[in-house]
Amino acid sequence: MPPIASSSRAASKRDWRPAGNDARMNFCREGEGLRVHQEIQYCTTSDDVRLAYSVIGKGTPIVRASHWLSHLEYDLKYPVYRHLILGLAHRHSVIRYDGRGIGLSQRQVTEFSFERWISDLECVVDALSLKRFVLFGMSQGAPISIQYAVRHPERVTHLIICGGFARGFLHWDDVDHQKQSLELSRALIRQGWGSDKEAYRQWFTSHLIPEATADQSRCFNQAEHASATPEMAEKFLDVVADIDVVGLLPNVKMPTLILHCRNDALIPFSLGQELASRISGAKFVPLEGRNHIILANDPAHRSFLNAVFSFLGDPPIKGVLPGGEKFKDRLENIVKGLEQNWFIKLIAILAAIAGVLLFAEEVWRILRR
Repeated sequence: MPPIASSSRAASKRDWRPAGNDARMNFCREGEGLRVHQEIQYCTTSDDVRLAYSVIGKGTPIVRASHWLSHLEYDLKYPVYRHLILGLAHRHSVIRYDGRGIGLSQRQVTEFSFERWISDLECVVDALSLKRFVLFGMSQGAPISIQYAVRHPERVTHLIICGGFARGFLHWDDVDHQKQSLELSRALIRQGWGSDKEAYRQWFTSHLIPEATADQSRCFNQAEHASATPEMAEKFLDVVADIDVVGLLPNVKMPTLILHCRNDALIPFSLGQELASRISGAKFVPLEGRNHIILANDPAHRSFLNAVFSFLGDPPIKGVLPGGEKFKDRLENIVKGLEQNWFIKLIAILAAIAGVLLFAEEVWRILRR
């Protein structure tokens, strides 16, 4: 398919916008010693789809390609993506956008394809008049970034991929099993994605962040519900499943950094290795953990930022990371997690009963003397 031209015209008064939201809005939140100012704006693609984008931080621009389940507002409010965004914005200007059909971008779209995802990225970059920038692809954002980097090598100074892949799961081994998994995922989305019951969305959350705290899982379940309708979530899965950009990997010529958690519960570690082995000169950094999305309390959090900043020639961040947990907060989360664990509660109740019985027995002995 030939490249689809994009339009970078700014949103006008007649442009679509989410109900109850202005076309431009401000959102401020205190991070760990870092005040974040986010101004959300819109640009319009060649097929008249309105895309929401924002810029935070100062410095060399880093453009994050869109991925499944993003929401410009909730990503900064909730403790799943916030620390990664704030960490990068500590040294750079971070550009994010919600892909077509999700987040604050236009929800009702007629054309939904991998090629359109590329044109959406082109539209945002053109709207900001970016000549040269760092391109960052997480998960599904990896093949989008690879395709864009090969198509526009003159604009991408560095390519960073985390938890990425070049092949959708219908191009993995055991295709029949992957097709069954896809049908199961689609059925769960149809039955419960739009409901208030978190159990349906928790199935996806447990694959994305299996080591999350109860609070992190709850927040991500809410973010999933807010980010996309059931119809859009299902369409996303269908497109992602059939992606294949393996043939483009040898054509990636800019400096490239690949990061991947060794025990990633969603995207196998081997797919990260495949990227690094097929992109000439790529640097590969294994990270520890099972979470597909690196959380603030993961050991991989600091390792990720250190690797990225070293790759870009920046000094590391010392002390508490932006958006990271302080020791007091971490301790409180551990205690809260223990309190929410029914097994721990049962043990505590049994221990309390045993204590009462031992005390009663001791009192009885004293009285009998």
